[in-house]
Amino acid sequence: MDFSLPESAQAVQRGVADICSRYDMAYWERCETEKRWPEEVWADLAKGGWLGLAVPEEYGGSGQGLLELAVATETLSASGSAGGSAFTYVLTPGFGAMTLSRHGTAEQKAALLPGLATGEIETCFALTEPDAGSNSLAISTFARQDGSDFVVNGQKIWITGVQRATWMLLVTRTIPAAEARPRTNGLTVFLVNVPEAVAAGQLSYRPIPKMGANTTPSNMVFIDELRVPASSVLGELHGGAAVLWDVLNPERILLGASALGGAEVALRTGVNYAKEREVFGRPIGANQAIAFPLAQVKAKIELARLMLYKAAWSFDNGLPCGTEANIAKLTASQAAWEAADAAFQTHGGMAYSLEYPVARLLTDARIGKIAPVTEELLLNYLATQVLGLPRSF
Repeated sequence: MDFSLPESAQAVQRGVADICSRYDMAYWERCETEKRWPEEVWADLAKGGWLGLAVPEEYGGSGQGLLELAVATETLSASGSAGGSAFTYVLTPGFGAMTLSRHGTAEQKAALLPGLATGEIETCFALTEPDAGSNSLAISTFARQDGSDFVVNGQKIWITGVQRATWMLLVTRTIPAAEARPRTNGLTVFLVNVPEAVAAGQLSYRPIPKMGANTTPSNMVFIDELRVPASSVLGELHGGAAVLWDVLNPERILLGASALGGAEVALRTGVNYAKEREVFGRPIGANQAIAFPLAQVKAKIELARLMLYKAAWSFDNGLPCGTEANIAKLTASQAAWEAADAAFQTHGGMAYSLEYPVARLLTDARIGKIAPVTEELLLNYLATQVLGLPRSF
C-alpha cells in the first residue's frame, strides 16, 4: 500500500503553490473586504494551465483526476485564501469540466471543454431550492417538454457564482417527485447559457448578503419560462441522478480539500503567534494549554487528509466513494473549525482585531459545518447507511 502522492499530484501541488506564493494573506483579506473575485490568481492559474486539470488532453486540458483537483484546491486554500476561495476550483473545474467530461455529448464537449480548460468559460451549479433544502429529491423546479425544447420554471437558492458563469448546470424535475418511481427517477440536468437566459428575461438572480466567503456571491435564482433545447440535456433525460452523484461526491471532496487547506493556514497562524507572543517572560506556546490544542489539530488534519485522498482516489478509479467522501468532508470541516477556534483562542483578545486574519479564518471555517450539507446529515448517512441503524423517518 503506497501512501505517497503520485507525481502528477505532486506537480500540481508545486505549480499551484508557486502561483500562490505571489499572493500574501493581505491580498486575500482585500478580496474578502472588497467582495471581489481573486482575478489575479484566476488569471495566473489559467495561464499556467492549472484550470484544465480535469479536462481531457484532446480538449486542451491535462486529463488529470479528482485527486489532482483536490490537491490543487487544498494548496490554494492553505496558501492563505482558506475556505472563502474554495469555489475557484469547485465552480468551473469541478462542477463544469469534470462533470462535462464524464457526461457530456461529443457536441457539448467540443463546444465547452476547450474554454473550460483556459478559464474563458465558467460554470455554476443550481440544485438547492428554498422549500426542498437538503432534500434534493424533493426539488420542484420543473421542465416540461414543448416540441424540441423544454420550458423550465422554478426557484433556486444559495447558487454561487451566477454572476460570472457562462453556463449553469441546472437540476430540474421532468417527472414530479410524487410520481417518480424510484424517487431518484425523473431528475434531468440542463446546460443553460446564463447570459442569454438573463438577456431574454427568463433567468434572474439576487445576491444573498453573507457573513463571509464574499469573494464569490451566492444568490437566489428565479427561472421564468426558461426555454432550453433538448440538446442541452446533460446525461440522460429523467436520468439526472447519475450526473448528480458525480457532482455531489466531488463537491464534498473538493470542499473537504478547501477545509483542509483552511485548517492548515489557521494552524500556521496560531502556531506563529504562539511562538512570537511573549507573556510572563516566555512565548505563550510554551504553555501546554496553548500547545496541546494546536497539536491536537495537527493530528486531526493528518487523519482527515488520509481519508480525503482515499475518497478522491476511489472516485478516479471508479470505486464507490460515497462513504469516503462523506467522512472526508465531515472530518476536514471539523478540523478546520477546531483549527480556527484554536488560533482564535491563542490570539486571545487580539483575535477580535481585524489587523489579524483570525476572524476571517473562523468565519470561513464555520461554513464547512453546514454547507453544502450539514454535519447532521453526514452523520445520519453514516448512522443509517454504514452502521445500519434505524431511520428516523
